Amino acid sequence: MATDEQLAYADRAGSFYAREYGFPPVTGRVLGYLAVCDPPQQTIADLAEALRASRSAITAAVSQLEGYHAVRRARAAGDRFDRVGLNPDAGLEPRGFDAAAYKLQAELAREGLALTGHADPRRRAALEEAAALYDFLAARLPEVFAEWQQHRAAMHEAGDPPTATAKEDK
Repeated sequence: MATDEQLAYADRAGSFYAREYGFPPVTGRVLGYLAVCDPPQQTIADLAEALRASRSAITAAVSQLEGYHAVRRARAAGDRFDRVGLNPDAGLEPRGFDAAAYKLQAELAREGLALTGHADPRRRAALEEAAALYDFLAARLPEVFAEWQQHRAAMHEAGDPPTATAKEDK
């Protein structure tokens, strides 16, 4: 049974992901709830009951989160239903660090520039700045991710992250 605190946290997560990433609120609520629920793996029916949402909304949210590799579905031998839980490897390959997507956005901005030709300089400036930003991100994000991987490895070696001992216990 979900606690009031867990539901409030799930609601805040839903609002955050809706505002920042345009996710439907239920998708963020599922992600938030899976981060704090017990047990950490839930069936679609469990999630629907806890979050007071329809099974179809939960199924759509889980499908969206699977597309981002944020959750995993699994079914143990003899179980009749899948269980959904956070993907423990999601942080190892975060999707926001993919330089290819930013390269494509830069190309789109430059294509827009070509189409605007002699348009108002302010309009062209916005596209020029967008292309420059996306080029910058395409160049820097792989470097930042490499730095993160080094930092993460150092934390694990030092035993700093809480997950380091949890993984060793398994």
